[in-house]
Amino acid sequence: MNMLKGRRKKVRYIQKMPKTAQFSPRGNPGRPDEAELNIDHYEAIKLVDHQGYNQTEGANAMGVSRPTFGRILREGRKIVADALANGKIIRIRTGDVQVGVRHKILPNKNTLTPQNAITEQKEGVVRDKILKFRPGTAKHETTLTNPA
Repeated sequence: MNMLKGRRKKVRYIQKMPKTAQFSPRGNPGRPDEAELNIDHYEAIKLVDHQGYNQTEGANAMGVSRPTFGRILREGRKIVADALANGKIIRIRTGDVQVGVRHKILPNKNTLTPQNAITEQKEGVVRDKILKFRPGTAKHETTLTNPA
């Protein structure tokens, strides 16, 4: 009997599944090693580094605590850095976590300009919605379970 110890992992919500599941280095002869990036690592990196959200906002968007989000982000960055430094293939996998897909795309904060008052107001509304969000209350949520 293989019993898992500890608590079950909380459902981690993502905006949508990535279009590409693998990134390969070019110019490396032979078959390079692989690094596996879980979907929750991918989502955390995307929210913070690509879309410009802080860790509190990212944690609320994914439906996890801020410390858990920070740990996920740190682990994901370490995997990506290792793959880049050592010329490894990066594969994005769902792994052994439950993933809830929210069919709602959060705006990219990096493209928002502070000169535009309307944009700032929209950003504040989006931030408030993210901070007040409670998982399981959105209209278009589905939960996927994919043990790798």
